[in-house]
Amino acid sequence: MCNLNLRPFILVLVTVIIASCSGLNKMKKNAGQIQYRVNPAVLESHGGKVDFTIDTRYPSKYFNKKVTLVATPELKYAGGSSMLTPAAVQGENVKANNKVISYNGGSVSVKEGVAYKPEMAKSELIMNVSASKGKKKVDFAPVKIATGVLATSENVVNYPKPILGVRREANTTGKYDPNIDPFQRIVPDEKMAAILYEINKSEIRKDQVAKKEVAELEAFTQKANADEKVDLKRVEVAAYASPDGTIDLNTELAAKRKESSTEYLAKKLKEAGVDIELKTKYTPEDWDGFKELMEKSNIKDKDLILRVLSMYNDPEVREREIKNLSEAFTGVADEILPQLRRAKMTTSVDLIGKTDEELKALAKSDPASLNPAELLYAATLFESLDDQLEVYNSFMKVYPNDWRGSNNAGYVLVKQGKYDEAKPLFEKAETQMNNEPIIKNNLGAVSLKNGDVKSAETLFGAASGAGNEVNYNLGIVSLKKGEYDKAAKYMIKDADVNSALAKMMTGNNGGALEDLEAYDNPNCFMKEYLKAVIGARTARENLLFESLEKACKINPEMKAKARNDMEFAKYFENPKFREITK
Repeated sequence: MCNLNLRPFILVLVTVIIASCSGLNKMKKNAGQIQYRVNPAVLESHGGKVDFTIDTRYPSKYFNKKVTLVATPELKYAGGSSMLTPAAVQGENVKANNKVISYNGGSVSVKEGVAYKPEMAKSELIMNVSASKGKKKVDFAPVKIATGVLATSENVVNYPKPILGVRREANTTGKYDPNIDPFQRIVPDEKMAAILYEINKSEIRKDQVAKKEVAELEAFTQKANADEKVDLKRVEVAAYASPDGTIDLNTELAAKRKESSTEYLAKKLKEAGVDIELKTKYTPEDWDGFKELMEKSNIKDKDLILRVLSMYNDPEVREREIKNLSEAFTGVADEILPQLRRAKMTTSVDLIGKTDEELKALAKSDPASLNPAELLYAATLFESLDDQLEVYNSFMKVYPNDWRGSNNAGYVLVKQGKYDEAKPLFEKAETQMNNEPIIKNNLGAVSLKNGDVKSAETLFGAASGAGNEVNYNLGIVSLKKGEYDKAAKYMIKDADVNSALAKMMTGNNGGALEDLEAYDNPNCFMKEYLKAVIGARTARENLLFESLEKACKINPEMKAKARNDMEFAKYFENPKFREITK
């Protein structure tokens, strides 16, 4: 049996191991020479995400040619941590596909991102490094490279605004309709009747004053004069002559017709006990009436006659050119001109609606006695949201097919913070009026409150034109997406914590402070908190401490928030700050 001498072999093996480890240990020992730069230096949350860049620089003569180094950022915070993407680099002699760091030094830049959590406000960004050479591996001591996350952008007050439904559809009638238009306490109304005259005459004929429309005008005027709920505004007589014959003749004729019709109506009203001064006027040649009747007629060569009216302003020329169309003029003389030899009598009134107290009482006791516009208006007279909801629930029973009932009940629930209870009511309203922008906005408000920003943005797009509430809600969407310039533009007509936050995030601290000062809500802790942040940003310590103290009194939870808020990092050890937030 041979007696082998293993000492030389062991010595070589130990030498190899020591040589292998010495390169790793030297890099570990000199790890303090590695330079880390985080941009931004204090991490920031935007659009619900913390994005940053880590620039790492390795000095000359540091990086062993046979070493692979893996750097893994870790964001540590109370109750957990987030491991980010490992980044590997290698020495010049390593056969792999990582970025090579020369023995003479080099650098690497890595972009990182992590979803924001409130706990990250107080956190540390740690760099965990391990190096390997062959089968050997060494872990370096963790290095803190950043402290805290600046999360001012997360202070969005997510209370999107609903819109009250006050209309059903576009009103194309030109007259008040309580089922369509918003409530009007005073509604204008009028009644008109016409007396026709024979050609070239001004005497009133019995058959004309015996007409139903004349009797209705007289009765309408008499009732308006006696009814306390009707304000008799004006009674007018307007007399006309048709545009045939000379201007002198027509002027005299129209004046006489005004006198005869005025005399008749004045006598009738006096007999009815109506004491009002009649407004009178006359028009010698009624070309406007002629054009209106001609456009509605089926007279042959109608278009030629209308063209004559547009081409000539002189009445004599007009008459001559129309008479030249001999066949057409026959129809004009038979159908159009007799209707223009008239006196038009008009009574104008204002209909006075129920008082607010009457409306409130009926909304509770007999809602069915009110028309839709009255009932919708009555709901707004109650200060209590519960009372408003009761009226809208009654509206849904009395007018079950009107979308405004369910929409407005949902509106009140949103005002009470009950977005989930409001959702089925808005959905019901949508089935009744599918393309109504107001409903789209309100459904979007529910989606946004529940965190579905994408769906909310789509619905707000469909609600375009429904009101400034839509823009405000889109402003909240933009804040949540980190699009601060857009948010500030959307909220340009508003002044509250969200509009102020948008301005703060664009660097406009002065404009933000103006919005906060203009926001009339003394119990809003976020109003005071953001004022404190502006105080810290602008080194206005009085503003900082006074506002922070108010915010903490309104909501004591702001104490813990402030203690971890990097906006106040310079004041963490300040005795007054510590006293306020203890």
